[in-house]
Amino acid sequence: MYAAGMRKALSTVLAVSLLASLAGACGSDPPPPPNPPPAPAPTPTPTVATPEPTATVEPAKPEPTPEEKKKAEAAAKLAADKDKWASDHKAELARWTPEMHTAAKALAEKVYPSLKAGITAAMAGKHRMPGNAERDKFRHPLETLEHFGIKPNMTVLDVGPGTGWYTELLAPTLAMKGKYIGTSGDPNGPAEERSTFYANEWKDFLATAPEIYGKVETVVVDGKAPALNMDGKLDAVLVMRGLHGMVNRGNLEAWLGEWHKALKTGGVVGIEEHRAKDDADPKESSKKGYVPQKFVIESFEKAGFKLVGKPSEVNANPKDTKDYPEGVWTLPPSLELKDKDKDKYTAIGESDRMTLKFVKVAIKAEKPKAEAKPAAASEKPAMTAMPKPAGTAAATPPPAPIK
Repeated sequence: MYAAGMRKALSTVLAVSLLASLAGACGSDPPPPPNPPPAPAPTPTPTVATPEPTATVEPAKPEPTPEEKKKAEAAAKLAADKDKWASDHKAELARWTPEMHTAAKALAEKVYPSLKAGITAAMAGKHRMPGNAERDKFRHPLETLEHFGIKPNMTVLDVGPGTGWYTELLAPTLAMKGKYIGTSGDPNGPAEERSTFYANEWKDFLATAPEIYGKVETVVVDGKAPALNMDGKLDAVLVMRGLHGMVNRGNLEAWLGEWHKALKTGGVVGIEEHRAKDDADPKESSKKGYVPQKFVIESFEKAGFKLVGKPSEVNANPKDTKDYPEGVWTLPPSLELKDKDKDKYTAIGESDRMTLKFVKVAIKAEKPKAEAKPAAASEKPAMTAMPKPAGTAAATPPPAPIK
């Protein structure tokens, strides 16, 4: 019976073992794998020091040269002058009423019997830009133009008329019987050139009132190499406070040649110019806007002009000491120092100016040297003694005459 029980237990154990095997075959979780061997210790990576990034330093800009500074200052001043002119011109256009246009037309369509009649009427006109009439007491336009001998029937060239101070007076005076011409640079020239700016100022000025300036003619001239191409067409040339610029540019001689060609025989050049001290160097004083009177007279006479009468002192000003920080432009109307010592310079007034009248004369051509006069056919050539042949006896002298 014991044996039977042992067999029964053994059978139970075998059955259980068989069932466990079958369960593993049917997807039961396998027994956990044995523990893996430990991972080898990592090899230490050597640490390399990374340099700190160096800050980029901009190289210092070189200090501008004196020439570069001068150019930058000139550009800034030109820009400021353009802005001021744009503002002033806008105000000037707004100032012109229909009544002013009508009055200007009547002024230009009147025939004036004399220079005095025309200039007097123009001086009183409302067409004149604000402030211009205030300069009459310093510039004496009627007396100045009378000294030059200007008449209403003349063809007159105004060299460098600026913004038209004299144009306001001469354009209506010459409109019916004469002709008024102004020189100008090219308004379409380089924008950075001051001459282009001045040319556009002049163009805008004329366009303000076609009724009075419509007959004004403009001749475009290169200020560095002037050429008028107006041979023998002019009665008069006016250069009002502009001669110093020609001396500065070194082309006064070229201008003198052009004026001489453009004028009729007996034509006039009227000069009003800031007068330097007698002993001044023209090349230096012209940088300050002044030119010595003696130099001007000598230059004109050398170019075929003759001074007419004595220089007029109508525009003289003994208060002008001619030694200002900004040259002649320190004085009115420029007042380059603005409010600094403004009362002092206003009390001096405008500059001391020469007023000279020159007339064109024929340039004397050098006489050709006299050529040797050929001998006449009837004249006998002079006898030349012939040398004696060697070894020849001397000729026997003629016998004495019989008494």
